[in-house]
Amino acid sequence: MITEEGIVGIGLIVVNSVVSYFGLRNQSFLEGYCFEVDKILVKKDFKRLITSGFLHVSWMHLIFNMFSLYVFSRLLELSVGHGLFFLIYMVSLVSGNLLALFIHRHHGDYKAIGASGAVSGIIFSSIALFPGMEIGLFFIPLSIPSWVFGLGYIMLTIYGIRSKKTNIGHEAHLGGALGGMLLAIGFYPESLTNNYLPILVITVPSILFIILIAWKPQILIIGATNKKPAAYTIDDRYNEEKIEREKELDRILEKIHQKGMDSLTTREKKILEEFSAKK
Repeated sequence: MITEEGIVGIGLIVVNSVVSYFGLRNQSFLEGYCFEVDKILVKKDFKRLITSGFLHVSWMHLIFNMFSLYVFSRLLELSVGHGLFFLIYMVSLVSGNLLALFIHRHHGDYKAIGASGAVSGIIFSSIALFPGMEIGLFFIPLSIPSWVFGLGYIMLTIYGIRSKKTNIGHEAHLGGALGGMLLAIGFYPESLTNNYLPILVITVPSILFIILIAWKPQILIIGATNKKPAAYTIDDRYNEEKIEREKELDRILEKIHQKGMDSLTTREKKILEEFSAKK
């Protein structure tokens, strides 16, 4: 039964499910809204910072994230209200993707999707505001303090960012968790007094790791096969693409010189028209 107290959480689950359904059925739809570094930094398609958070790579990925959201959202939304709950969710989503964008700013073809960053923000906001909360483990009759879960989660995320042994967007997990938790603390500063030690245990290693990335980005070990090296910047990619376009234009002009305008294909004519329009 959907209660008024949890209506925003249920609504987010419905939106995630519908958008993910279209993404799983239509690859073009997914490609048009996923998180992709070059599309954001070069093409300025900033909507992807939000839309990618409502797509999922598989039904299992979707179910796991939505189950986690359902479990943690009910208490949090009831406590902080609909508006702040929604704000925490969206800030967590965007902050998670911004951290991923910062870490992968030199890997133009890096892609990611999933609500994990937003869900992480909801989970860690709950940890910050409810110090006595315990978390049960799947299929095991055992509960652990929420801050212990949070510390383990952060350590696993930092390891995942460095190892890249999977395609999971651990960066969004870390950024979303921090963004959501800090926002919740900002609205409820008394939580620092009541729960300062667990909060410090979770936030300090996270912030130190982010500082370390900014200071020495070479510590990252990017394992994907088709990624450019860290020294390959967005400017390098732009210049490389510019050179390729100029080579293609020279080839078309040479073809016109030798065989005439009628010899051009539809694609070649389009390239020539685009160049003429820019000039």
